[in-house]
Amino acid sequence: METQTEESSIANDKPPGCCQELKAWRFELRNSIKDIEDLVKIFPLDVEEIKCLSAVVKIYPIKITPYYFSLIDKDNPDDPIAKQCIPSPKEKDLYFNAQDDPLGEEKDTIMPGLMHRYPDRALVTLTNMCPVYCRHCTRKREWQKGSWNRQDEELDKIYKYIQDHREIRDVILSGGDPLILSTGKLENILRNLREIQHVEIIRIGTRCPVVLPQRIDEELVFTLKKYRPIWINTHFNHPNEITPESTQACDRILCAGIPVNNQTVLLRGINDEVETMTRLCQGLLKVGVRPYYLFHCDPVNGTGHLRTSIDKGLEIIKGMRGFTSGLAVPTYVVDGLDGQGKVPLQPDYLISREDNYCTLRGYRGEVFRYYYPEDKKHENRYYL
Repeated sequence: METQTEESSIANDKPPGCCQELKAWRFELRNSIKDIEDLVKIFPLDVEEIKCLSAVVKIYPIKITPYYFSLIDKDNPDDPIAKQCIPSPKEKDLYFNAQDDPLGEEKDTIMPGLMHRYPDRALVTLTNMCPVYCRHCTRKREWQKGSWNRQDEELDKIYKYIQDHREIRDVILSGGDPLILSTGKLENILRNLREIQHVEIIRIGTRCPVVLPQRIDEELVFTLKKYRPIWINTHFNHPNEITPESTQACDRILCAGIPVNNQTVLLRGINDEVETMTRLCQGLLKVGVRPYYLFHCDPVNGTGHLRTSIDKGLEIIKGMRGFTSGLAVPTYVVDGLDGQGKVPLQPDYLISREDNYCTLRGYRGEVFRYYYPEDKKHENRYYL
């Protein structure tokens, strides 16, 4: 694991026709808000708040790109963007069952940088750096380890493991945010993975389209296109994040023939209302992004104030199903503690089962019988 600053991790690539774009995303990173002193210059905080938040960031650091910060409505004390990126005193509160690693990722880590939990998938953490430190991050434990990228020696061991395990057909590149690396380093990783014949799919988990859309430049997209099939999983949490800039970033990826899925996290006071989640998912469809997962917020230390009940998630799915396109309804999942994996949850549409029929509840609340196909006598009787 190689300790680096953000600036040293970004190669001085000079893509044809992309110099201004390259300068733009590097400018964003170099001018990010990285401490409370930077924050108070442009965000109103009183003396007591400054003292309290200074204690918080010693545990959970702050980082916000100028672009993402510009989306905050400073006159709104409940602004959904601010709640995602500005530290809260509540991050120091202790909550029942909260842990640094509640999903048991370290238990399923085969070697530094490689997690193999599901039979045909492996997850590779390439860096712990992100353009923005989201306050709900499931890997907040990584923030205190300095900034690092995987060394080539570590990556070679990861390639060897994947090569030796032919059951792995799907590799997820994660972090941190993989797209914070230089395009040259990313291409080297993609090339090595593509040389492994049984690797069919490469997925990249990134929030750059949302918080650093300038990173999605022509050179990056051209590089990703060469190594398809690639799938991008991004992370919009609120309709206010769907801007002309983030829309253009997603469109560039889509025009390269790379699908974009979205993984939203259910967050208290940010998107925990049916109307907000519906606007978000409808807005994503309008820009060609598929609402994929709605994750229940994990019980991670420092995130308890942002968690909701599971009933709230079910209420949101119930309020969407049937009232908007099925394409706009994500799969609501809880990530099992200690490595049990994702568990999909749905409202109670199935009421009961009988010998020859089941009783169902429709999206408007009507209750009806649905007869099994082998029961010819009742094939035209559906409603109670």
